[in-house]
Amino acid sequence: MNWEVSSMPFKTSFFNSTLFKKNMSRSWPLWGGVTAVGALFPLYMILAVISGERIYLEQTDFVSFLYSAVAYFLPAFTFCYAALVAMFVWSYLHNSRSVGMMHSLPVSRDTLFVTNTLSGLAMLLIPYVVVGGLLCVFALCCGAMNVGAVALTILMVLLENLLFFGIATFCAMITGNIFAVAGYYLVLNFLAPALDLLVNTLASAFVFGLNSEISTFSLYFAPVTGLYEYVRVESHFSVDHTELLPATLEGFWLIAVYGLVGVLLIVAAWALYRARRSESAGDIVAFRGLRPVFRFGVSV
Repeated sequence: MNWEVSSMPFKTSFFNSTLFKKNMSRSWPLWGGVTAVGALFPLYMILAVISGERIYLEQTDFVSFLYSAVAYFLPAFTFCYAALVAMFVWSYLHNSRSVGMMHSLPVSRDTLFVTNTLSGLAMLLIPYVVVGGLLCVFALCCGAMNVGAVALTILMVLLENLLFFGIATFCAMITGNIFAVAGYYLVLNFLAPALDLLVNTLASAFVFGLNSEISTFSLYFAPVTGLYEYVRVESHFSVDHTELLPATLEGFWLIAVYGLVGVLLIVAAWALYRARRSESAGDIVAFRGLRPVFRFGVSV
């Protein structure tokens, strides 16, 4: 009897379209509601232009608006929205029945992680794509479009979403309790300045003349405060101070560093997910080795 060995290569898929569509359909009230609310303003302005109303928008005003939105609105909004999205995407890890069902499917953990991560990023970026697209249409109608500013804004939005979603995903991997995810998320974002303030306050009570204020260096390790402290919009005028030039955004390097940190945290969360036990659903700390660290942190 002759045995024929198939030469067909095995393929490993890191993406499951069915799971992706299921995540997006289940979460549409979240990302759909945010998109609908955010699209109200640009839609109103576009309809006003179409109806014949004269709206004067200079290119400098459009650039300043984009950079101001990134510097002053985006950090706080993304901080909250990314946490909600991550808690929704990884909610099955915090319920024993759900995690048992998901891990019993003929899908590898790598596929589950990549698909859920892409689902979360899609939920995060859909509102920005729709609202940003409408703003660009409005700018084109007014003749104020600036491609360079739009490209830089898109990059900054992507980097900040990677940062906060990476932090929230990492927190979701180290705990089996959905309420603990929010607690860990707050701790990781504000731990450095909080400890700095605590140490300086205690030391100032014993050392005469010592300042108890938070040092600016610790703000680098708190993404939200770091973004508000070091990223700002700068206005510029011509040499004779008669013409307003397009604004510039100072501190882009910090956003780039934060984006890289977010990518590293997602990779670390991937490694934790592969080693995570399904039975840890419901536990405050999902890994035994981290329990002493948790106790020490609570004590501090």
